[in-house]
Amino acid sequence: MSAAPTGPGPTAAVPEPAAGRLPLRVVSYNIHSQRDDTAALASVVREAAPDVVIVQEAPRRFRWRQKSAALADSFGLVVAAGGLPSLGNLLLTSLRVRVTGTHCQRFPLTPGRHLRGAAYARCQVGGARFLLAGSHLSTDPAERPGQAALLRRELSASDLPVVFGADLNEGPDGPAWGTVAAGLTDAAIAADAADRHTYSCADPRRRIDALFVDPRVEVVGYDVVDTPTTRRASDHFPVLVDLLLPVTG
Repeated sequence: MSAAPTGPGPTAAVPEPAAGRLPLRVVSYNIHSQRDDTAALASVVREAAPDVVIVQEAPRRFRWRQKSAALADSFGLVVAAGGLPSLGNLLLTSLRVRVTGTHCQRFPLTPGRHLRGAAYARCQVGGARFLLAGSHLSTDPAERPGQAALLRRELSASDLPVVFGADLNEGPDGPAWGTVAAGLTDAAIAADAADRHTYSCADPRRRIDALFVDPRVEVVGYDVVDTPTTRRASDHFPVLVDLLLPVTG
C-alpha cells in the first residue's frame, strides 16, 4: 500500500504464524476530525484491511453515536468502544474480533484546555486475548506528563497483552512518551523504522503517532503509509502494523 514499506511490511504477505500465535493487523490513525477528504480516508482504511483501527479525533459531540457508526461502516468495521465517553478516541474492529468488555477514561481538565481521555476494549481473536487501547494526549507540554501517568497506570493494570495506539503530541524524546512506552515495545523501533515521520502530511518531520505492544506480542510488519491518498485523507499519516498475538487459551 505504501511506496516505502519497512522490513517485511504490511504490504507483503504476513509470515505464517508460529505455533501458539495468531495474526492481527492494526491501524492507528488521527483522522483530523474528518475535516479532509472522507472518501480518501475510507479508501485508505479499506485498502489496509485491518482487524482493528485505533482512531484519534473521532466524533465526540452532537450525534456522536450515529457519526461513529457511519465512520465505522465507511471502513467496513464496527464500533467497539469510545466516542464521547473517551473524548474522541474510538476503537473499531472487524467481525473477526470479539469484544468482551469496554471502558473509557477521562483525564482531569485543565481550565482553558480540551478535555482528553482514552478508550479500552478487551478483545479476543481465536484463542488470543488482548487489551486494545487508544488515546490522544494534550498539545500542552505541561499537561501531557500527568495524562501519560494516568494512562500508564491503566495500561499496567491489564492482565492481558496490551495493543495501544496514540497521538502523543510529542516525539520519543519527550517525558510523556517515555512514561507511556515504559515496559512496552515501540513497534517502529522493533521494525527498525523509528525514522519514519507521521506528522504532518504536508511537511513530515515528526513521529508523534505510535503503536506500542506488550513484549509478548511480536511485530512482523510496520508502515507509515505515505501515499497521495493518505495525504488527502488527513493531516497525519496512518500507522499500519502487523502483529502476532500469543494464544492464551
